[in-house]
Amino acid sequence: MQRKYPFFKIGIIGGGQLAKMMTQEAKKMGFWVGVLDPTPSSPAGQLADRQIVADFYNPEALKTLVEESDVATYDIEHVNTQALKEESLRRKVFPSPELLEIIQDKLRQKETLSRGGIPVPRFLPEVSHKALRELGSPAIWKARFGGYDGKGVAKIEKAEDLASLPQKEAFMEELVTIEKELAVIVARSRSGETVAYPVVEMVFHTANHICDQVFAPARISEETAQKAQEIAQKCVTLLQGVGVFAVEMFLDQSGKLLVNEIAPRPHNSGHFTIEACVTSQFEQHLRAICGLPLGSTQLLVPAVMVNLLGEKGAEGVPVVEGLEEAMAIKGVSFHFYGKAQVRPFRKMGHVTIVDTDLEAAIRKAQRIKEILHIRS
Repeated sequence: MQRKYPFFKIGIIGGGQLAKMMTQEAKKMGFWVGVLDPTPSSPAGQLADRQIVADFYNPEALKTLVEESDVATYDIEHVNTQALKEESLRRKVFPSPELLEIIQDKLRQKETLSRGGIPVPRFLPEVSHKALRELGSPAIWKARFGGYDGKGVAKIEKAEDLASLPQKEAFMEELVTIEKELAVIVARSRSGETVAYPVVEMVFHTANHICDQVFAPARISEETAQKAQEIAQKCVTLLQGVGVFAVEMFLDQSGKLLVNEIAPRPHNSGHFTIEACVTSQFEQHLRAICGLPLGSTQLLVPAVMVNLLGEKGAEGVPVVEGLEEAMAIKGVSFHFYGKAQVRPFRKMGHVTIVDTDLEAAIRKAQRIKEILHIRS
């Protein structure tokens, strides 16, 4: 088959860092990119062929982007799925708007996975004293809509805590005794071909539960890794997903794997693939949604990814401290997302460290955390 340049026209709903890294891969492959984002000169908009400055719920703007594209996708879940269900649009949008609606509602997502035989933590669809008694305390409160990076989640220590919870649609979940938090990036093509990347281990900030570091591969047994990949691929097949998905899991202290939640797009836990794998998660996503053959998920070298968050108290134009010293460390790659304003704990960039020895990469990552800061 012959294709005229640009070989594909890609529309991305959302112009943040995920869209930026997707755009970088798309431009490398000779694709045209349009993005929709309310922030002028968004990270992806700085590189794309076109940016539509509009809200993610603007039906006319969404229609314009999709109609201008051969295929459209997202870097954010919080979009107007009803507008994308219009018959002339939905055939070009991957993952499907219907799948996105399942993901947007964390309770519906959990119910869908549970019905499909996926192991998940015990949960109840109500927030009540009865539910707390059944699940036991402490338990976890989760908002059904809009939660991310630890937002929309609270621990219920005792019955009296129920009265102080936000007045939002929510459900309750058992508190899992976590040994490790894991993630598997899975890609599924339009033809149903499915591949999984190596399992990674995520380390979170204790205060705000934002991902701090990702270790690839995870420090788990081969048996557990294989089981995690199997569960992750089953999740994406169950959802009939097309594109790249991040399946986040708990490994509990008894050795059981439980799916926490799924992101229907490239994900923070897969950034290591840019330097460490044959095919990055961003190229893989483009391959999947465009109907191209999927690439190799082989891990070429162990890696650690460190998120660069805005420092506490940082507000304004971002300033990087320690860049030269950090880049003098062998195996370091520095990524800055191009956000014009820094805020406390805002994701401003990341660093990937590759090394033939994972433990050596972890030590280098600790040094990076000591010397590299995003201030204002």
